[in-house]
This record gives sequence, C-alpha cells and structure tokens, in this order.
Amino acid sequence: MKKLIISVVLAGVLPLSRICAQEPDASPTVLTLDQAIQIALSENIAVRVADKDIERAEYARKGTYASLFPQIDGSASYSRTIKKQVMYMDFDMGSIGGFGSPETGTDETPSDAETKAGGSGGSGGGRTAGGGIEVGRWNTYSAGIQASMPLVNAQLWKSLKISGQDVELAVEKARSSRLETVTQVKQAFYGVLLAKEAFNVYKEVYENALENFTQTEQRYNVDKASELEYQRAKSAVQNAIPNVYDSENSVVLGLWQLKAVMGIDLDEEIDVAGSLMDFSETMFRGIVENEGVGLERNSTLRQLAIQAEELANTVKMQQYASLPSLALSFSYSINAMTNDFKFSTYNWSPYSAVGLSLSIPIFAGGRRSNAVKQTRNQQEQLLLQKENTERQLKVAIRQYLNQMETAMKNFNAAESGVETARKAYDIATRSYNLGRSTITDLNDAQLALTQALLAQSQSVYNYVIAKANLEQTLGKDIES
Repeated sequence: MKKLIISVVLAGVLPLSRICAQEPDASPTVLTLDQAIQIALSENIAVRVADKDIERAEYARKGTYASLFPQIDGSASYSRTIKKQVMYMDFDMGSIGGFGSPETGTDETPSDAETKAGGSGGSGGGRTAGGGIEVGRWNTYSAGIQASMPLVNAQLWKSLKISGQDVELAVEKARSSRLETVTQVKQAFYGVLLAKEAFNVYKEVYENALENFTQTEQRYNVDKASELEYQRAKSAVQNAIPNVYDSENSVVLGLWQLKAVMGIDLDEEIDVAGSLMDFSETMFRGIVENEGVGLERNSTLRQLAIQAEELANTVKMQQYASLPSLALSFSYSINAMTNDFKFSTYNWSPYSAVGLSLSIPIFAGGRRSNAVKQTRNQQEQLLLQKENTERQLKVAIRQYLNQMETAMKNFNAAESGVETARKAYDIATRSYNLGRSTITDLNDAQLALTQALLAQSQSVYNYVIAKANLEQTLGKDIES
C-alpha cells in the first residue's frame, strides 16, 4: 500500500520537475530594458499615430501659408442658346435697312425678313411678331484665368501664427505619447521580472518540498516517520505545484503584454535580461537629489500652456476681423459667339482687368464681439483647468515619492528578513533530517522564507514602478 501511494505522488510531481528543467527549443531574443524602450519608440502604434499627427499639423500649417501666395484659377464654359433674348426699341423699325425701307429697294415684309435673318446659318437677330429683335447667337464659348492675392489682411497673418502653434502642440503631444509608452514598457518589463522572481521562488519551494517528501518517504518506509508526517510532506508537494504553474503562466502573459506594448509581433519569442535585484542598487541614489521635482517639463502643463497661447492669438485674430483688408485681383478671358461649329473661323474677343479690392467690415450683428467673448471664456476655463491639473500633479508626485520611500524601507526589512528566514529554514531542515523537529516546523520555516523572498521582490517592484510614474510626471525624457 505504501509503495502504491509513493508511486502515485511521484507520477504527479516528476513531470513538473522535468517541465521546470527543460530548455525551450528555440532560444528567444533576450532584451534589456533600454533595448525594449528603443524598439517601442519606433514600433509602438500610439507613437506612430502621434508622429502622423505631427505630419498632419505640418501640412495644415503649409496650407495656411499658401494663402499668402496668389491664387490662380482657370475656367472654361460653353453654352447653347435654346431661346434667344428679345430686345425692343422705341423708334420706327421700318427705318432700319432690310425691313421694307426705301434704301433696300425690296418689298419684304417684316415677317419675311425675320425668317431670313433667323434662319439657319444667319448671323443677325430676327424680328418678332411683337416688334422686338432677337439678339445673340446660338453658341457661346468662354475661357479665362483669374488670380487674386491678399495684400493687407491682419486676420490671415495671425492665423499663420496659430497654425505654427498647432504644430508645436502636436510635437508636445507626440512627446507625451513617447513618455507614456516608455512608462508602459517599464511597467511591463518590471512585471515580467517580478513574475520570473515569483516563479523562481515557487520553483524553489517545490524543489524543497519534493526533497523533503523524498526524505520523509525514506523514513516512512523504515517506520521512522509517522503517517501524519508523510501526508503533510505529500500535501506540501501537491500545494506547491499550482503556484509553479500559475507563476509560469504569469511570466508568459507578462511577455505577451510587453510585446504588445512594444508593438512587435506577438509570435516573436523574446525574454528579458537581468532581475529585479539588479535595480535594487539604484533604490538609494534618489532621482529627487539629482533632478528635483519641478513640473517645468511636465507634458500636460506644456500642452495647456501652448493651448493658452493659441487662445490668446485666437482672440487677437477675431479682433482683427473688424479691420479692413486689401486684395489684388487680375482676370483675363476670351469669348466667342457663333451660330455654327466652324472653329477656324471664330472671332475670339479678349478681355482683361486688374484691380484692388478693399473690404471694410461695418456691422455683423454682434457676431464678432460674441466670438471674442466665447474665446475669452475658454481662456478662463483653461486657466482653471491648469490650476487643477497642477494641484493634482503635485499630489501625484508626493504620492510617488512616498511610495518610493516606503519601498526602500520595506526592502531593508525584507532583506534582513530573507537572511533570517533562510537561516531558520536551514536549521529546520537539518533538525528535521535528524528527527529533532516535525514536518510542520519545516513547512512553517519554508512558508516564512517564501514570504520573505516575495516581499523583497515586491518592494523592489513597487519602487521601480513608482519611479517610472514619477519620471513620466516630471517629463523626464529617455534621452536625458
């Protein structure tokens, strides 16, 4: 019966030991934190979208500057007359040659003359029954060029400055996106390191439990260990298995999250270099001593400052709408009117003109003044928003600093706790092997060591996460 129980337990735990010891078929690409950040800054979707916003703002600015250059347009038209216009004159139509006048020496009636003049191929206007004359020709062609250029336009000039600030705002938004991406990469990177630390701890717990079970099993076979100790040893191994699998799954999910933030293919095999303990060396250097905690480089406040300048210029631009504007214009066109489609015989009549156009705004029903008031209201809202944002950022900075300070204190406590717990576990192991203590004492020592190791890793993780958030709040660029 004892042999059967032992074989069942070993059948469940030995495959796990092989899983923990096996090597992957394809070696993954090992990335440092700096390498992961550099890849994310070039491949992350949010960063690429922000760069597109900069390009869009640049195009919009160039489009605004194009308003300073002459605007040249060409036009061409053709029209076919369906019914000619009729012109009436207050004098005797008989005095006009061709309609029964003595000079023509003809006896044609007005209706006959109308028929001939308005017939196919004629070039003149026919006389209507009411005594009018049809004017115009059946086909009208027209082509021309028009050009205009502003000479004095204060509102346009101010809009050029606003478009330049739009580009500046887009650049700052792209910087904010990069800062956020760097923070996300750091958080994902540190999360993988924490998951790996937890996996190593639980793997060690499992290996210790398996070793203790082996010792207990040997003692149980020679009746030097009780049934209770044997069951407790077996239970310790079984309880350690789910923690190993969960921590291993956390490592896989953490790597997926890191790949998603970096913007690389999710099927790419990667791994992270180093451990959380490597970052413990920087815990006591302090970012505050070197750089301070000023908000001058905070991206959110910079964006609000740019928006405030834009609103101030918008107010001036709206006020300039009440000023006169002067524009230069030029036009050139050629026209032809015929009754047939013999293009080689057409007589084209050119026409050209140049002029100045002065526009003086006089009354718009209060539209311009209300627009200025609306923009000033937006300025007041932005001022309140900036004040509230600055207050919240100061609270966030204080919170991050407190978290870093607490993490350093926890690390110091956990470091000494790990040393003490490991010594206690070693003592408990030797004592148990000599039969001077129970498996319960050994399990308690193992639990204390596990908690101390996890607390040490968690304190480092809390510190680096708080530091990453603080660096983003302070606007610390990766290059600096």
